[in-house]
Amino acid sequence: MKIRQRQAGMSIPGMLVIAIMVGFFVMCGIRMTPIYLEYLTVKRIMQDVASEFKPEEDTIADIRRKISNMMNTNQVYLLQPKEVEVFRKEGKIIIDSNYEARFPVMGIIDGVMRFDDLTFIAGVEVRN
Repeated sequence: MKIRQRQAGMSIPGMLVIAIMVGFFVMCGIRMTPIYLEYLTVKRIMQDVASEFKPEEDTIADIRRKISNMMNTNQVYLLQPKEVEVFRKEGKIIIDSNYEARFPVMGIIDGVMRFDDLTFIAGVEVRN
């Protein structure tokens, strides 16, 4: 009868591979967090502007001015106020601020975060 050798667990190369994978995901998370937090700020700004719209008083230029002021106050840098589309469609004013953000991962590899849920109808209360 043979005696089995005791297994000691993971090998050094196995632990190294796991550490590299965990490090990669932590690095991506660290790089994505500020972009996601800025997205939440943009979403809140657009919701506030859309819900505060008064059709009898405000114009498209007023909406653009409010968006610009709020983005400047909240230090939003990834999306410029001129990139936000404000237009009239079927008698309603639409605020479309969908955008993409790119961030470097490593070397020539970039990551892309696409935020395409930022279209609001002015004057309509938005609920989360």
